[in-house]
This record gives sequence, C-alpha cells and structure tokens, in this order.
Amino acid sequence: MPFTGHTHVRMARPSRDLAAAERFWVAGLGLTVLFRAEGGRKPGGHDLLMVGHPDASWHLELVHGGDHPMDPRPTDEDLLVLYLDGSVSEELVERLLAHGGTRVVSPNPYWNEWGVTVEDPDGYRLVLCRRGWSNS
Repeated sequence: MPFTGHTHVRMARPSRDLAAAERFWVAGLGLTVLFRAEGGRKPGGHDLLMVGHPDASWHLELVHGGDHPMDPRPTDEDLLVLYLDGSVSEELVERLLAHGGTRVVSPNPYWNEWGVTVEDPDGYRLVLCRRGWSNS
C-alpha cells in the first residue's frame, strides 16, 4: 500500500502522567479516547493513551512507563497547531487551563499574532490558530 494523503498518522509522545494528559486533551480540548492499554513492566510494555477524533486520519498517542521509561523533553518549537479558520473561543482556552494547561507566550511572534498557545501538562505546546490551512 503506498503512502498517500489518506495514510493514517500517529503522533507519539512520552507523558509523565496519563491521567493529567487525558484531562487536558479529552476534557479540555474535547478529543475522544480512542484506545488505552496498561503494559505494566513486561518487556516492550508501557501504558498508553490514544486520543483524537474517531473519523480523523490522525491520532495522538501518549505513553508512560514500561521497561524504558522516558520523560517528555519538549522544546518551544514542539507544536501541535490546530487551524480553526475562525476566532479562538475564550471558553475553550479557559477549559484547557482548567484541565491542566498553561497559557504561554510563543517565542515566534507569528503564533502570538494569529493564535493562543497552551502547554499541556507535559510541557508540549498546543497552538489554537485563527487562520485556516489547506495543503492544496
């Protein structure tokens, strides 16, 4: 099967606390839990949480623990940008903050002009952008 624009994409990141991550991404942003598993300490095992929209061609996988645990190491440029093609709801921003997010100023003035940047509980940045985007 060839790699195309319809190929499903998984973005995987380590997490310190899957419950905190779930509160942010699900209760805060409004994503759906697509899958979860507890891997325990067996070789190759880890706890994971997959969130996204059931009909989307992407999802975010958050992993914790296992036999090779890794702490998140986000930078200011590790961004997940959502192009909303309209205003950023202050209610959404407040919900993200109430569920463990932290509003931050981006070092890139573009994101400050066109959106709102919120760090998740692991320090990864979510940008809610007022602009639209199309690859075509």
